[in-house]
Amino acid sequence: MTIENLALRTQCANAIRALAMDAVQAANSGHPGMPMGMADIAEALWRHRLRHDPADPRWMNRDRFVVSNGHGSMLLYALLHLSGYALPMEELRRFRQLHSRTPGHPEVGVTPGVETTTGPLGQGISNAVGMALAEKLLAEEFNRPGHEVIDHRTYVFLGDGCLMEGISHEACSLAGTWRLNKLVAFYDDNGISIDGEVGGWFSDDTPGRFEAYGWTVLRDVDGHDAAALDAAIERATAADRPVLVCCKTRIGQGSPNRAGTAKAHGEALGEAEIALTRQALGWSAAPFEVPAAIAEAWSARESGAALHKAWQQRFAAYAQEHPALARELLRRHRTDAPLTAKAEAALASAASGAEQRKSSVATRKASQQVLDEVGPAMPELIGGSADLTGSNLTDWKGHRALKGTGTGNHVHYGVREFGMAAIMNGLALHGGFRPFGGTFLTFSDYARNGVRMSALMKLPVIYVFTHDSIGLGEDGPTHQPVEHASSLRLIPDVDVWRPADATETAVAWRQALRRVDGPSCLLLTRQALPHAGDAGERIESIARGAYVLRRPEAECVALLASGSEVGVALAAAALLAQEGIEARVVSVPCMDVFERQDADWRHAVIPRHLPRVAVEAGSTGLWWKFVGEYGDVVGLDRFGESAPAGELFKLFGLTAEVVAERARRLLANAALANVKEAA
Repeated sequence: MTIENLALRTQCANAIRALAMDAVQAANSGHPGMPMGMADIAEALWRHRLRHDPADPRWMNRDRFVVSNGHGSMLLYALLHLSGYALPMEELRRFRQLHSRTPGHPEVGVTPGVETTTGPLGQGISNAVGMALAEKLLAEEFNRPGHEVIDHRTYVFLGDGCLMEGISHEACSLAGTWRLNKLVAFYDDNGISIDGEVGGWFSDDTPGRFEAYGWTVLRDVDGHDAAALDAAIERATAADRPVLVCCKTRIGQGSPNRAGTAKAHGEALGEAEIALTRQALGWSAAPFEVPAAIAEAWSARESGAALHKAWQQRFAAYAQEHPALARELLRRHRTDAPLTAKAEAALASAASGAEQRKSSVATRKASQQVLDEVGPAMPELIGGSADLTGSNLTDWKGHRALKGTGTGNHVHYGVREFGMAAIMNGLALHGGFRPFGGTFLTFSDYARNGVRMSALMKLPVIYVFTHDSIGLGEDGPTHQPVEHASSLRLIPDVDVWRPADATETAVAWRQALRRVDGPSCLLLTRQALPHAGDAGERIESIARGAYVLRRPEAECVALLASGSEVGVALAAAALLAQEGIEARVVSVPCMDVFERQDADWRHAVIPRHLPRVAVEAGSTGLWWKFVGEYGDVVGLDRFGESAPAGELFKLFGLTAEVVAERARRLLANAALANVKEAA
């Protein structure tokens, strides 16, 4: 490397440092330390190795780049701007401002070139594991001799915080087991976090840890030495397993008084320190200005277009020799692709078959029956479970288990609920797959922030949460979900389905698979549930989130329920009918979908003039908006007990007799109120 080349590379890295300082200072908010500390690593990767096309951020065979330590977002924004993405300097000037394309943490769908939303530490590296897994599986499925149309890498920047978060252990352990050799992570080993020097609370042998996972580890790489970084990247891309490049860096590199300190982490340097830093770096350009020679050296428009064009030519040859495979790969790459006619037919068959059988079945088993039909019809479907496949019933006839270094379409995630969620997000982000994964509903707590990120990124990930209530029985309150259904419903843009029978389960699966703009959760029972009954065009009514199951002529009260308690409501209505009290029964399999319906449908299903009682084996809070101030809710606002399920439903009053009595009381109170009003 010549002195001239080294000087250019240094100034290219300094462009990142300058833009990070300027943007954080203008916003008086942000994190300049990481972009300044990792600038040399970014220059080595982006200018000399990364395969991407700024003109087409969605190019199928691009390398993926993830900033897991997402607080350092200005590093990514600087890279995108400098290399030629549609991110003008004005957007960098508006860093962290309302409706800018440069939010405080990277957000997929907001900024061109951002591959995933990061900020919650540890999830970016875990998303990257999912991306690398997707690349491996797609390459195995679609590549043919002489036609490697899927052949790209996933690169990750991460810091101490990502490694402290437990999710990194879950996902990186799997990456080693799967030998994801297209995954390269650069560890920003600067020894500093918000609270100061990390030695007092983070003394792990990180390289040893990753070696134990089965990763190749490159130790003690100077993160500010271009030649050392080039050599490390060369070794990393030749490895036969995932690689952790441990880069020794200084946070806030270049700042005379802040470098190497926690003060550089999460606050603006200040005008005086920025002036000193510019002087120390030899950077004389004005704020938010990049000298023409540096801008030209950074631009990847021509090189990216050439890489993309060469791949398109290879793909054209592939399509000529393997036209069916090429069409299928293009279809699966579309993030908004509708279900195929074959998949729709399988889902229709599953729903109509369940409706015709009218059998009593646990909804977890009904879910597996749907998978038995749709699994063979959807090659993009990739399922899994957090070590509970035999309980969640997430496998299907003809599935191929992914174990070790092999390939397949059913993933054994082990006891790693959070890692599973984030890896599924990575699979969805990469494209080519529709992921779903299962665990017990009570363990959704472990996965919750991953579910939230699915929603925030509008990813069509499906969560199969079984053993959905005290119906779990003898395992007791540690395993019996109470607040979990409501907790998941509170996450914006998550559709939470709690089906009452096999037909509702099949429709829930259909709607979840049709959805392309967000995640769905299926809450399924351990215990068998009876067929809920016929109600006209029931299948399409279920799809609207709530519908009328029982509609007598002289109805005077409405009973609302979801899941296993729909049967309780129907039984309560039968008891009331013996006394001449006619009750409408409304099944509410998905509150979220129901609330998106037009007012006419909502008021037709749950009329305002009828007194209303809701029943669900869980927290009562969210049901009050459906029953109104003068309604009633039969539920469970305490933890469960260890006993057979039947005994527990009686203990907690989740029975037809109790619901009928609460309906009588409600009607009596309404009648008394009417008398008082008349008087």
